[in-house]
Amino acid sequence: MNDIFRSFGRALVSQLHPRMLMLTVLPFVLATLLWGGLLWWGWDPIMGATRSFLETSILTSWIYSALDWFGLQSMRTIVAPLFVAALAIPLVIASMLMFIGVFSVPAVVRHLERSYPDLAKAHGGSILGSVFQSLGSTLVFLVLVLVTLPLWLIPPFFALIPPVLWGWLTYRVMTYDALADHASAEERKTLVRRHRTPLLVIGVAVGLLGSAPTLLWVSSAAVIFLFPFVLAGTLWLYVLIFIFSALWFGHFCLRALAQLRAERAAVPAQPPAHQPDQPALDGDVIDLAPSDVRRIENS
Repeated sequence: MNDIFRSFGRALVSQLHPRMLMLTVLPFVLATLLWGGLLWWGWDPIMGATRSFLETSILTSWIYSALDWFGLQSMRTIVAPLFVAALAIPLVIASMLMFIGVFSVPAVVRHLERSYPDLAKAHGGSILGSVFQSLGSTLVFLVLVLVTLPLWLIPPFFALIPPVLWGWLTYRVMTYDALADHASAEERKTLVRRHRTPLLVIGVAVGLLGSAPTLLWVSSAAVIFLFPFVLAGTLWLYVLIFIFSALWFGHFCLRALAQLRAERAAVPAQPPAHQPDQPALDGDVIDLAPSDVRRIENS
């Protein structure tokens, strides 16, 4: 637990470095172009398809009945936009996490190398491995989201499931990227197995921090005319939080790697196994005791 808080404090100090703040620019621009362009060009088709789907859904009929019972018929018009937002937010965050893992985390690790100058690089990971790790983990994450989505409406699952899922995804992606340069594949697997619980705790904490931009996004419905600016601010906050999580995971993982190597270096080398006596061959030098030499001479 001390390592978690220690790495958190060091990550907080590192986040204030101008270089770390500049790392938020590229993922923010990429995410804004991707999702802003998708919403700009495809909003009407997306909303039309969503409304067609919801009109035939049993769940939607229950929601409409509840709104009619409370006299909130006018709220029917926001059901489809809220449904699109509920599906879009996980995709937006997952894509930004992948952008940061590929474009920003290597720079974060290079920044952290000054704190661990004696840590040799084993190059157990690669950019291609990072992409596959991110895509595979994101696919599993989205499947889990779809499977557990009905539980998100039931207390207390709505407060437990999302942070755990985000924590799992974040630690899977960030741990690989933080150790890709310095750890070997065997060292990375050992560290993940040894520190799985602390890594998941850090991931869940980051997931809870990530709920703040989501609340800002939802609150923007009250000020429609500011929605584009609120959306842009929300995306930047996501990037900032994930850069901080990269620093947090980076400090924790590199320190754990240094401790692992120190432990292995402190273990004394094992002596060679005892070899059984074998008969001497021609040309071998045989050591005899003095009594044996005299016995041979007398014979």
